[in-house]
Amino acid sequence: MSIQIRPLGDRLIVEPIEKEETIAGGLLLPETAKEKPQQGVVLAAGEGRRDEDGDRIPMDVKVGDKVLFAKYAGTEIKLDGKKLLIMKESDILGIIEG
Repeated sequence: MSIQIRPLGDRLIVEPIEKEETIAGGLLLPETAKEKPQQGVVLAAGEGRRDEDGDRIPMDVKVGDKVLFAKYAGTEIKLDGKKLLIMKESDILGIIEG
């Protein structure tokens, strides 16, 4: 998928990883009853924020990283029919390795 949005500063575009949720008995939960995803893949990243002197501070997160983020982090957008999140790097709790 080609992203047509370039995030600025220390912002990221993250595609949430939706888990299919079923309950005991094999019933599928409707979208409204599901927990918000807290994992995703970074699709695009800004260049990093600037400090008081105007120097660029590089980001720890890069495109392709699988990340864990706060439950209600970011702003949800739809692009090409997909739900994406735009969030600050500070909303990322960690990078999932492995």
